[in-house]
Amino acid sequence: MKRSLVVSAVTALAIVAALVAVAQAQKGQQVIYVSSAQAKYKPTPMGGVSMAGLWGEMEQGPHATFTKFDPGYDAGMHTHTSDVWIVVIKGAYLYKDDAGEKRVGPGDFLLVPGGHKHWSGGDKQEGALFYEEASGKFDSIPAK
Repeated sequence: MKRSLVVSAVTALAIVAALVAVAQAQKGQQVIYVSSAQAKYKPTPMGGVSMAGLWGEMEQGPHATFTKFDPGYDAGMHTHTSDVWIVVIKGAYLYKDDAGEKRVGPGDFLLVPGGHKHWSGGDKQEGALFYEEASGKFDSIPAK
């Protein structure tokens, strides 16, 4: 079972990478390859989160990152202005909204629509490592 999860995760990442490569090639840009294990992660002001940019400028518009949540990280209730797509690589991305809770594990996909109020965090033991893509600049707006 553990092996099938790893195979599923690798397959999902390969599909996402292929789609990103096709989209970038169509724009006349070069192929991009970044290993999640070798990426250069930078801590964020949010604390407990580090990100490695893959393409685009997250402060300005559409982008993709590898993102790490430390074990037990709690982002609190918040929204994002833009749609966010997530594929988990390792650990678990924990998600809650009015419809309930989800444990998004390796190989799993989650779409969070822009403006949708939710809570997110990292597994208490492993944290989370995930590919994240957004249709606009990155933001996290605390929910009231």
